[in-house]
Amino acid sequence: MKNLLIIILFVGCGFLPLQGQKHSAFNEGKRNIDIPTIDISADEGRQVVIARGKEIRQGHPSTILLPDNKTMFAIWTIGHGGAADQLKKSMDGGLTWSNLLEVPDNWSLHANCPPLYLLKDPQGKERLTTYVNRGPHGYKMYRAASLDYGKTWSPFEPVRVAGSTDTLMSDVMPFTAIVPIDGGNKLLGVTNIRRPYEGGRTNILAQSISEDGGITWSRWRIIMDLGDPYILCEPELIWSPDKKQLLMLIRENNGAYNSWIMTSDNEGSTWSEPYQAPASVTMDRHQAMYAPDGRLVIVGRDVAQESPSRKHFVAWVGRYEDLVNGGEGEYRIKLLHTYNTTEYPGLELLADGTFVATNSVKYRPDENYSVVSVRVKLSEIDALAK
Repeated sequence: MKNLLIIILFVGCGFLPLQGQKHSAFNEGKRNIDIPTIDISADEGRQVVIARGKEIRQGHPSTILLPDNKTMFAIWTIGHGGAADQLKKSMDGGLTWSNLLEVPDNWSLHANCPPLYLLKDPQGKERLTTYVNRGPHGYKMYRAASLDYGKTWSPFEPVRVAGSTDTLMSDVMPFTAIVPIDGGNKLLGVTNIRRPYEGGRTNILAQSISEDGGITWSRWRIIMDLGDPYILCEPELIWSPDKKQLLMLIRENNGAYNSWIMTSDNEGSTWSEPYQAPASVTMDRHQAMYAPDGRLVIVGRDVAQESPSRKHFVAWVGRYEDLVNGGEGEYRIKLLHTYNTTEYPGLELLADGTFVATNSVKYRPDENYSVVSVRVKLSEIDALAK
């Protein structure tokens, strides 16, 4: 293990100091899991198959629930990181789904893990938006949007750097998390990119700011670069309950380490020193949402080395303070069983307190990957946990 921690925060030519609570970044983290894992993966009554992958792999889904608390969209790809042109709609909170929706022709020419966001510009206009990072112009950020809540969509177009004719480079992933900052006047987007000017499959974290509702974005600012042997991926952003702190929960692709956490007390202007999360919340592609009672639910692909549900689709239930203070949380839930592994999830919360968690899994041993959702209320799991 290297003893040198490299954190680079670029603003122009200068560097910003780290701020916030300090931790030992190179502590490998607690590898075993002491909290219980409640297994509901055999309860098919909770499950809805959105797209069955009998022969073709249905992969990398993302979901979004609209403000009416009923209309939900799911987008996914064909194959691993394939064409981003698979879109369906539910009008009853994910219980039933439409056939595939018509999308612009050029969606089939754009690929890789499309996330869904409902983004608001400073004037209050909402746009249902998705991004990808592979298309006819190479590894760039591309954007498609709907101004009528998903009735019609624009073609994918390259994302411009604000105030420039340049296109925003994106050589690994599209945005993996976007949150409003500055009272809603700006958006903060984060992802992982390759280390500039260096060959190979390096992974570092970067952020960008949009001042027009996600149409154009600032140039990347590198916020986390740990060097070898660390492989940082796919950060999620979580507000503290009082909205005074922003926490980044980060996938680590080197299985010798847990996921990473770092925090910001100034909406991403500076970030604390990163530290290792417990194994209980060590996942790939975390998606987080608060329950009505204030508990935090985080779903993802379980990659903790000593986990009883490793590689399956799981949820972690705990408090924001657990993440900040290194607590393991309350319990975990095995949501879906897979006969190989899982991909990237979506997570929505309905008005009645039902979580709808969606992922791509090898649902049956003789089939390819399917997009499947699970419906669960924490009150039900609380009873099982007792």
